[in-house]
Order: sequence, then C-alpha cells, then structure tokens
Amino acid sequence: MAELIEHSGVVERTEGDTVYVRITSRSACGSCKARQACGLAEAQDKIVTVATPGAAEYAAGDAVTVGVRRSAGMRAVVLAYVGALAVLMAVLVAAIAGMGWSEGAGALAAIAGVGVYYFVLWLFRTKIEHTIQFTITKI
Repeated sequence: MAELIEHSGVVERTEGDTVYVRITSRSACGSCKARQACGLAEAQDKIVTVATPGAAEYAAGDAVTVGVRRSAGMRAVVLAYVGALAVLMAVLVAAIAGMGWSEGAGALAAIAGVGVYYFVLWLFRTKIEHTIQFTITKI
C-alpha cells in the first residue's frame, strides 16, 4: 500500500504560506462510458488548503498533486464516521435500555448526541487540523 493518498488538482490562489488547490472528485461511475446518458455521475469540486513554506513557488493555474498520509486519512474517517456512529449507538442503547425511554425519544436523544459530538469536533478543529498535514508537489 502507498504511504500517501494523492489527488491531482489545480492551484486556485496563494495567500502567505497557504496554497488553495481545487480538486475534482468523481463518483465511482465517473469513468463509465454511459455516465452522460444516465445523468447519475457526480463530480464535485473541493478546495483543499495546504500550508507550506514554499507557497510563493506556486501560482494560480499550476497543476499540482496534493497528498496526505494514509494514517491521517484513517484518523479523519474515524473522527468523522466511526466516532459519530459510536456516540449514536451508545446514546440510543443508554436511553432505551438503561433509562427506559421510548424508541422515539431514544432516537431523538441519539441524534442530539451526534450533534453534540460534531459540535465538540468543531470546537477542537484547530487541534485536529494540526494532526492532518497535506503535502503539495508540482506536476
């Protein structure tokens, strides 16, 4: 397995020590020859912010490759999805089995718990940003 997860993109702009790169992500059917006829193919542009001391070397329109360590990608998946699922299930089980709430009340409490989880992640976003470092290279 590769150590880096890489995507090609185009530099949108640079500001100080930061490069903003536009990456077009495509769904799994993006390479299908029938995608134009079915209309289900999804392409979405994302702007990735890359902090680098060499930002002055990049200009708008440059073709680049943006990479992130696979372990950082896995950490992001765990924080975004696995953590939320764990909170959802824990609150749901605690509300229904532990406190004897109805299923509807337990479901609402579980959804509220996930909302609180994402709010806490948002509060700690600057600490999380420092653990996920992007690299950038010209193509």
